[in-house]
Amino acid sequence: MAKDQEKVKFAFDIYDFDGKGEVDCYFIGDLLRACDLNPSMKLISSFDPPERKGMKMMKIADFLPMYSAVKKDKNKGSYEEFIEVLKLYDKQEDGTMMMAELEYILKTLGEAMEKQQVAACLKELAPEEDEEGMIVYDVFLRKLCGKA
Repeated sequence: MAKDQEKVKFAFDIYDFDGKGEVDCYFIGDLLRACDLNPSMKLISSFDPPERKGMKMMKIADFLPMYSAVKKDKNKGSYEEFIEVLKLYDKQEDGTMMMAELEYILKTLGEAMEKQQVAACLKELAPEEDEEGMIVYDVFLRKLCGKA
């Protein structure tokens, strides 16, 4: 837990723009992601973040229960679970899938991403597609899950 508190303090200090020991509640989701968590938008909204900056501030003691709740959340999916899903699209059973199918999955399944988010995600994380439009999906997932 000491390692977690250190990680939370480090991230909290980054989002404490004024150095007053407070972070704008607008940044709850960003702060959780900076702590190596991957909360769903639904889970973030359960903490009632304001729609605009400057409406509500929080101290680290206010944030720690949020961090703990997200860390305990079992609905985040694991690398192994994601691999199993993408194997469904591996028609040649060789560890590859069509880039277009990965793009479709990101845009439509689960917590759907916007077109621009998908483009940025694929540019950052996906390997080059081959001449047939295929990618090695394990490379993408390892980067996505921080296992690269």
